[in-house]
Amino acid sequence: MLQKILPWQENQREEILNSACLELHYIPWVSNVCVTLTAVPRNYDPALHPFEVPREYTRALNATKLERVFAKPFLSSLDGHRDGVNCMAKHPKSLSTVLSGACDGEVKIWNLTRRQCIRTIQAHEGFVRGMCARFCGTSFFTVGDDKTVKQWKMESPEYGEEEEPIHTILGKTVYTGIDHHWKEAVFATCGHQVDIWDEQRTTPMCSLTWGFDSISSVKFNPIETYLLGSCASDRNIVLYDMRKSTPLKKVILNMRTNTLCWNPMEAFVFTAANEDYNLYTFDMRFLESPVMVHMDHVSAVLDVDYSPTGKEFVSASFDKSVRIFPVDKGHSREVYHTKRMQHVITVKWTSDNKYILCGSDEMNIRLWKANASEKLGV
Repeated sequence: MLQKILPWQENQREEILNSACLELHYIPWVSNVCVTLTAVPRNYDPALHPFEVPREYTRALNATKLERVFAKPFLSSLDGHRDGVNCMAKHPKSLSTVLSGACDGEVKIWNLTRRQCIRTIQAHEGFVRGMCARFCGTSFFTVGDDKTVKQWKMESPEYGEEEEPIHTILGKTVYTGIDHHWKEAVFATCGHQVDIWDEQRTTPMCSLTWGFDSISSVKFNPIETYLLGSCASDRNIVLYDMRKSTPLKKVILNMRTNTLCWNPMEAFVFTAANEDYNLYTFDMRFLESPVMVHMDHVSAVLDVDYSPTGKEFVSASFDKSVRIFPVDKGHSREVYHTKRMQHVITVKWTSDNKYILCGSDEMNIRLWKANASEKLGV
C-alpha cells in the first residue's frame, strides 16, 4: 500500500505514519514523505521456538559481562624504591602528590601526573614505620625504627641547601605509627603507648595507655577530630578522647587487628583490618558486635583505606591482592592482583575517588582505577 502525504494533509501526518502496513520511502522529486510497510506474520507458539529462553539468557549475560570484558584496572607502577614499601601518605591539598616510605628508611615524594619521583630523602635508619602529612600540606612527619619523629618540608630544599628535617624528636621507645590532627597543629604517635604531641614541643602533651602491649596503629577521626582509635598487639581496639586523659572504650577481637580506618562520612563508623583474614566494620556506640563482617581475603589483612564518599573501602592483604568492598556488603566487588605483585603492605584511595595506590614488598607502588571499566581520558 502506498500513501502519499500531501501538503493539506500535514495535520493528519501522525495518523498516516502510524497506520498499519506502512513503510518509509523517500521519493527524490517529492519533498513530502511516502510510506509503505509490509505486515510480518509471527507465530508465538513456543513449540516452534524451542531455544528462545536460552538465546535470550545468553544475550542478557553478554550484555552484563561487557564491562568486565573492557575492564583494564591497572594503570602504571611507580618503581624506584630499593626495599619494600612499608607506608604511604596522601597530600591533603594536591591530588597528584603522594608520599611513600620504605623498609630501608627512604622516603620518596611522587608526582602521579608524570608518574615520576620528584624527591628522595634518607629519613631514618631502619624501617619507616609511619608517615602523615600536615593538614595544610606544608610539611610531613615520619617515624622510624631509630626512635625518632621527624618533620620535613614538603618543598625541595633550595640550591645549595642540605636535606635536613625541620624538627627531630628523640623518643625512649620505637614509634610504630603516626597520624596528624585534621584541623590543629597536633599529632599522635603510638608504640609502647599513645602520645599526643604539640608541634612546638619536644615532650608529649599527654600519654594514653590501657594495658602494657605495643600499639601498631593510631588514627584520628576526620569528623569528630578529637577522637582517636588504636590497635594493640593484645587483640584490642581502643578508642580515646583527646580532651580526656583516659581511654574511652575497648573491644577485644579473636585475633590481632593490624590497622583501622574511620569512615569520612559517618563519624561513628570505623573498619578494622584483622589477622583472621576478615575486616570488621563497627559502630563505636555499639561495640558488642560488628555492623558487618567483610570476607574474601585468604590471608591476613594488613591495611585498609576509605573512599572519600564513605561508601566503599579498599583493603591490602598478605595474600598478594587488593580488594574493594562496599561498606554494606560482606563480599568484595573487585579484586586486583598481578603476577609480579607480592604481599601488599599499604594501600590508599585517592581524594578524587578515581584511583587506588598500593605498595608491596617487592619495591613497587601500583596505580589502579577505582572503577575497573571506567573510561579515562588523558
